[in-house]
Amino acid sequence: MNIVVCIKQVPDTTEVKVDPETGTLMREGVPSIVNPFDEFAIEEALSLRQTFGGRVTAISMGPPQAISALRQALGMGVDEAVLLSDRSFAGSDTWSTSYTLAAAIRKTGPFDIILCGKQAIDGDTGQVGPGIAVQLGIIPLTYVSKINRVELTSAPGMIEVERMLDEGREIVEGRLPVLLTVVKDINVPRLVSISDIRRALRIQIPTWTAADLPGVDSRKLGLEGSPTRVSRIESPPRRASKVEMIPVDSADEAASTLIDKLRAAKAL
Repeated sequence: MNIVVCIKQVPDTTEVKVDPETGTLMREGVPSIVNPFDEFAIEEALSLRQTFGGRVTAISMGPPQAISALRQALGMGVDEAVLLSDRSFAGSDTWSTSYTLAAAIRKTGPFDIILCGKQAIDGDTGQVGPGIAVQLGIIPLTYVSKINRVELTSAPGMIEVERMLDEGREIVEGRLPVLLTVVKDINVPRLVSISDIRRALRIQIPTWTAADLPGVDSRKLGLEGSPTRVSRIESPPRRASKVEMIPVDSADEAASTLIDKLRAAKAL
């Protein structure tokens, strides 16, 4: 079984700045981590490999610093990693990102399953995974909380998964190849040991640019190739706050006074 995992490096902070000219995140000098939902995707890929054999390839698109996210994936146990990094990719929206990742996945060769986290914590759109599936012409199954069954003996192969929905769970069957976006309920990601990190540091990770992706249309890459634009960025106005100190002699009196004030403010 050939499995591809798409991962993203995201800011490890809520203090994210946005470029007012382009409307894109400013990532330089910001501490970064692997998108937490993508760690569940990596773990599920490794579990499938343990059951069915094959190879797991991790792909990430981002600036050169994103290579550290791929090293973490290698430390967890993936077989290969590829970084997509080119100035022409900068500023990509979700559509352009999906287009570029799909081109890279085609280059890696035949695949059975693509795994992604359900969303990235910086953009929170949840659009890239399904967008990749559309670009590749395969079925996307989103919000997957459990893989019940995979059959490789038939042609085409089949997969049955459970999807987590707001109103409950849904069992869905689809044919391979397929793209899955997974939620955190699907597994518990393994911890990376020091020896795993050392091994990952010795592995050469290739960097692919736009020139390395056969058949891509340069007009569909990066900010210029993105159909969506951020027209305006505003910070919400600061809310005025008022602190009132209530002098009391006991905890019971404090509780009673607080309840009276909350009722007066119609908060209870």
